[in-house]
Amino acid sequence: MSQNAAERPIADTHERRDGRSGFRWLYARVADPEAPAGAEFAGTLRAGLRQLDAPRADQPGLGQLQREAAAWSRDESLRYRGLLTQSGAGGQDVMVRRAALSCAPLALRSGGWLQWLSGPGNADDPVALRILAIYASDVGVGHPAAARGSAYLALLRELLLSEHAIPAERLALNERIADDAFYLPAVLLAMSRQPERFLPEILGADLCLRSVGLLPVLAAVQEVLPAAANWTAIDPGAPRAQGQPADVLRCRDAVEALLARTGDGSESRVREGFTWALEALRRWSEELHAELRACRDPAFEMAELLRLRARDATTYHQDYQLQGQPLSQWLRECRTDPAGLMRALAASRLVKPGHPEASPLTSGLLGERGPMFRVFAPGELAVIRRWIDSLPAPQQAVPASQQAVPARPPVPARPAPLLPRCDTGPAGRDPGPGTLRAAYHQLLRRTDAPGLRRFAHDYVRTWLRRSGYKVDRAEFMLAERWGPEGLRPWLSEQHDRHGREFQANSGTPLPSRQALIDATVQLAPLTLVDGAWLQGFTDYERASSEVGHFLFQTYWDELGNGEPRLNHPLIYREVLAEMGVELPPTASPEFAQWPGFRNESFELPVYWLSIGRFPRTFMPEVLGLNLAMELSGVGGSYRRSRIALRAYGFSTRFVDIHNTIDNVASGHSAWAADAIDIYMASVAASLGAKAQAETWERIRVGYRSLCPPTGFRARRAGRRPVNSGSPR
Repeated sequence: MSQNAAERPIADTHERRDGRSGFRWLYARVADPEAPAGAEFAGTLRAGLRQLDAPRADQPGLGQLQREAAAWSRDESLRYRGLLTQSGAGGQDVMVRRAALSCAPLALRSGGWLQWLSGPGNADDPVALRILAIYASDVGVGHPAAARGSAYLALLRELLLSEHAIPAERLALNERIADDAFYLPAVLLAMSRQPERFLPEILGADLCLRSVGLLPVLAAVQEVLPAAANWTAIDPGAPRAQGQPADVLRCRDAVEALLARTGDGSESRVREGFTWALEALRRWSEELHAELRACRDPAFEMAELLRLRARDATTYHQDYQLQGQPLSQWLRECRTDPAGLMRALAASRLVKPGHPEASPLTSGLLGERGPMFRVFAPGELAVIRRWIDSLPAPQQAVPASQQAVPARPPVPARPAPLLPRCDTGPAGRDPGPGTLRAAYHQLLRRTDAPGLRRFAHDYVRTWLRRSGYKVDRAEFMLAERWGPEGLRPWLSEQHDRHGREFQANSGTPLPSRQALIDATVQLAPLTLVDGAWLQGFTDYERASSEVGHFLFQTYWDELGNGEPRLNHPLIYREVLAEMGVELPPTASPEFAQWPGFRNESFELPVYWLSIGRFPRTFMPEVLGLNLAMELSGVGGSYRRSRIALRAYGFSTRFVDIHNTIDNVASGHSAWAADAIDIYMASVAASLGAKAQAETWERIRVGYRSLCPPTGFRARRAGRRPVNSGSPR
């Protein structure tokens, strides 16, 4: 396959100045919910999938592939168990820690490649809802820190290995993890940024991982440390709760639903994703097994430690002589070959072979009174001591010519998926969508382009500036200051106010039948993307965070908890059908161009769709908007709408379900208030009073953004330029 400047192997194209490999960098990049997700990945990722191995001639069915994956997993776990049981306590501990770190890139994001497969454009699609149900299980919907990745993080904490585990950007900096451990999760997460193009392959790979179950090396670790973790939660194929079906079965059901809809073409692509993932697992596991065999020799870990620390240490030690050469020179050589320095240290007065406690290197130089105190972390000190303890006594020493320092086993050659440079794109500036209707249609997809990102970011900024115009004079606003009592008292007051207004307006004439139908139709572009402002909180880390889990659970409810009969967009379409209105599919170009909609009916939904793409940048505003949205109809407008719908014989199910699930005691309104309270308390604790006041003001503006002022001066304020940066 020919390669040009825009299409090179990722390991070459994305090598970073800070030393991170392309897969590390890609892993960190695609784990960022606001990273660009442009279509430039599509063709080259597909080529990378196909070049990993030649297609199988026998074309096995999915059932056979699942059996092969499960059998490989069982056999491989037995091989790891043998390796662990053959080692002493010290060697076993080293192998367990290395195994846990090597599995971290995959296990900490377990199921994360499903997070983008549902979105506003397919919110009523049965296949997407099945996938969302699996993903909700993966993140432990309804509870903070309940994701499968959270269970794995608890294992890392038990092993004292969690200091670089989250967020993904920090994990990618951990040089103790081999580059190849990032390959499979990085490519899977990159594929998930193109759900419209890679859905069958992603589902195939996901089915493979759930069929494998607990990674083989972790199954061996479980035998050694049965109480160290919630192993069932870490196993991606297992159920999350008693009485629930296993997630491997739910994944297979989702695959079957996809194939029933799309036919044989998708089946070959599902198989392609499955076989690619299994082969990637096999190769990674083979490399890890070789690494664990090697690390039984204490010299292996010592050599690796010296390589990792040599660059920083070279700056010092110019005056210290070791075997006639400055230590700084030994360290420079150590970056590529630590064997010389290790032999020199072993023969020096700094080391007493077999006696780490008596060695000046550990008891003097690195001791609490030594010049190198705290240069090495406790775990690194343990590596040095283990190496010294393994050294033979001088009379048993092996001649230097016969000494060898074990190196990391070579990585077998493997074709890498091809990815273009991120800054490579079509010549000229992408102008973005030209109209609100075009923007609405494009924003329904998870993928984007530079012009669409600029449009979305600028649209949100403009909308928020308008929302902030004379915000202190707005009626029924959040208080000027947030107090430690939280928002629950205020929430109850607003609910009472809605009730009083409902009673006061009880004699208001009903709208005409035609006016009711028209209002229902004009709300369709908004209501059929219910929850769109929360789509950024499907991000793996946010969906299970202390604040974000409230928002993800709300999003999960809006889409019916995976059940089409509870799906809000589908329920709304049922009401429209009763009114004699049949709309095109929401994601189709025909929907956005449908002549029955007025242009202004797209203003608010485009804002929802735009702000949902920036959950980090606009988090305070999203929190405020979410509270306003969930509280807006409870106790008041939903009840008025119910009366009107019943009067003309239309179903009231849509307003009924919102009036209950949005309640202020235990529903969406309560969750929205609690999310803000937790967020505000954390801002105060970490950033101080000034940051807390600024954050609260942003939340207030977000709250008002559901219904911003519409006057000329407010709109002019919204158009005023502001030096606020631009999206990446």
